[in-house]
Amino acid sequence: MDAADPGLVEPQPLHLLEVQLLERLVEALVHRPQLLHLAHEFILAREPPPRARRCAAVESAMAAPHPAAVSDVLPVRHSWIANREVEGRAGLRPVMNPATGAAFARTSLLDAEQAAAAITAARTAFPTWRALSFRERARVLRAAGEVVLRRADEIARLIEREQGKPAVEAHLVEVFPALEALKHLALHAEDLLSEQPAEPQVLLFAHKDSRIRYEPFGVVLAVTPWNYPFGISLSGVATALAAGNTVVLKPAPATTLVGLSIAEVFREAGVPDGAVNVVAVDDALAPGLVEDPRVDKIVFTGSAATGRRVMVSAARNLTPVVLELGGKDPAVVCRDADLDRAARGIVWGAFVNAGQTCASVERVYVEAEVADAFLRRVVEGTRSLRVGDPAAGDVEIGALTLERQRKIVEEHVADAVAKGAHVLTGGKPAAGPGWFYPPTVISGVDHTMRVMREETFGPVLPVMAVPSLDDAIRLANDSDYGLTASGWTRDRATARRLERELQAGVVTINDCVYTFGEPSAPWGGFKKSGLGRAHGLAGLREMAQVKYVARDDGSAPMLWWFPYGAELRRLLPSAARALHARSLGARLGNALRLVGSSRFRRRGRLASILKRVDRLF
Repeated sequence: MDAADPGLVEPQPLHLLEVQLLERLVEALVHRPQLLHLAHEFILAREPPPRARRCAAVESAMAAPHPAAVSDVLPVRHSWIANREVEGRAGLRPVMNPATGAAFARTSLLDAEQAAAAITAARTAFPTWRALSFRERARVLRAAGEVVLRRADEIARLIEREQGKPAVEAHLVEVFPALEALKHLALHAEDLLSEQPAEPQVLLFAHKDSRIRYEPFGVVLAVTPWNYPFGISLSGVATALAAGNTVVLKPAPATTLVGLSIAEVFREAGVPDGAVNVVAVDDALAPGLVEDPRVDKIVFTGSAATGRRVMVSAARNLTPVVLELGGKDPAVVCRDADLDRAARGIVWGAFVNAGQTCASVERVYVEAEVADAFLRRVVEGTRSLRVGDPAAGDVEIGALTLERQRKIVEEHVADAVAKGAHVLTGGKPAAGPGWFYPPTVISGVDHTMRVMREETFGPVLPVMAVPSLDDAIRLANDSDYGLTASGWTRDRATARRLERELQAGVVTINDCVYTFGEPSAPWGGFKKSGLGRAHGLAGLREMAQVKYVARDDGSAPMLWWFPYGAELRRLLPSAARALHARSLGARLGNALRLVGSSRFRRRGRLASILKRVDRLF
């Protein structure tokens, strides 16, 4: 082209400072390819635009517009089996930052043989780990707590980068609950799982020494979700360990690095080789882990659809399962509620972790008398929330972890609007990188809308005004799910009614969501929200098999052993009446006939029975 062509701009010399700055930027791009767009903006900002000539370094960077072009320099992380890193043979998977949509690391994926080796390692380690006393296991749990405490900031930043929630929130809802769980298990597992006496209630068994034991299953497979990749996973692993089991942890693909950090925590804490194994595998291999007959218990947290598949696969070997499958958690706001507290609490409960919480407030039923005042407060509180990349500044709401999850959120909002709902704030994602969605409040909703019936799992709060508390409770229970529910009232009688009538595994009054952070609280739901419990006494005992043991130190045969004969036929009706007749006289008369029989004198344990003769009265 001619030099006078207006499409060609005379090259502008780069100043030394600019060259140095660009060189630093390109160096940073090697480690953080999501910054490529910043280089582009820098070039365009120079006047006039240097289209004819750029420094070679920037040309090289701009020639790679996609993160994949620099993937060869991304760090690679591997699975942990028996306290050793194992490089997978099934390829590499990128680790994405949901705030930028760019990869910042990769994980190597185990093949089927390598994944099976993790189960072998756990099975090999089981006899050694189960043989340790509760106090010895508690030492490892306490040491793990010390590691988490020391590395808390590092862990929170990793959660921020890989899962999307701000680091401050990661401390609040992941690191802190993990520390509490480790402490609680170290202090109380022995009391909760120690052998307990079981005094016989039948007088004829009164002489037997009977006890209940809680024994570990063996290898526990924990399949954990991406929304709370540290808090849920670590507390689940710790619970299984406290009960004497060994563990294979399969973290969600979207948050594999956080899962791998849990292996590092326990390795540093001194867990024996094979007691904790963390595997990065393609989801196509997950059924093979679930169906492995060497797995003795499965704990799955995730969607109801996947939970059903896990249950079907586990049924092949009758492997017991614990399933935590999410919810469509309602909040009931009564006319006497403290509206300021209710609005602030529900806004937090709906939008913490960008709404990606199985216990998130996903629908609100507010009595019509106070609906407008409540909605005003909710909208005001929602509009004050800051949304953005947590690495770039203080925000309350980070990106959704998965792009596909944002699409579900968009579909639910669009469906509600198409059926007559009103978006009071939010509702449209901003342009730009990352999988962000603004906190959204919707009114005018009903149960024909997906947002009121399906799990949205995003920052959307639909609010429905109802005529009465009766209607609120009825609609709150009109769901396939029953994980958590909250009621907001100042009246104790109303609170008691809500606690009694709301169909959920957890019901809180004037607060919501928080109970997973309380290590003594059981966690699980009704209906399609799952099976079994995690957390607390119930969750710990899910990790143990119940064994009833009884010892008889006598030498004489028991009253009911062979041979039967005529004497036993006459004796049994007297024994039944002695124990169960309504009148005291009948019980005493038959007891005397029982004691007078020769068979009873030969085989009965009269001294033991006399010690508990009060049961006759």
